[in-house]
Amino acid sequence: MTNKCLYIIAFYLLYSFNLHAQQVKLIKVSQLESRIKQGKDTTYVINFWATWCKPCVKELPEFEKYKMAVKGKPVKVILVSTDLKSKLESGVQPFVKAHQLTGEVYLLNEAPNSYNEKISPDWSGTLPGTLIVKNGKKNFHEASYTYDELVAAVKQFD
Repeated sequence: MTNKCLYIIAFYLLYSFNLHAQQVKLIKVSQLESRIKQGKDTTYVINFWATWCKPCVKELPEFEKYKMAVKGKPVKVILVSTDLKSKLESGVQPFVKAHQLTGEVYLLNEAPNSYNEKISPDWSGTLPGTLIVKNGKKNFHEASYTYDELVAAVKQFD
């Protein structure tokens, strides 16, 4: 009887963990633009990254820390992977789970290098890149951010 209870508890824990695991969704630039337009008076911090990009991986915890610091405020942190769509299940989803990324995480569903100009004319395609948007005002930063640099960049929109 005790072993049976342990198996049931273990199954329940595994099942409930999988229900709460972060799911990465596909997104197109047009959908991202629509998402931004819905949130008037919201500041959007959109980080473009890839699992193979060492500076990207290094800065992701800074975005997670910032997301927690602005919880409850009109600020949305969105992480957008630029990995190939074919890597969603085998690469991006396990990466997100292993690095405990929370919040909104997407995989850009566009052909490589076809989206740079749509996101910002200032983007050469180098990763990481971060777009900050508020009330139509945009700023694109093509390099890594530290936490303090990210806080300062967003404050410019206040």
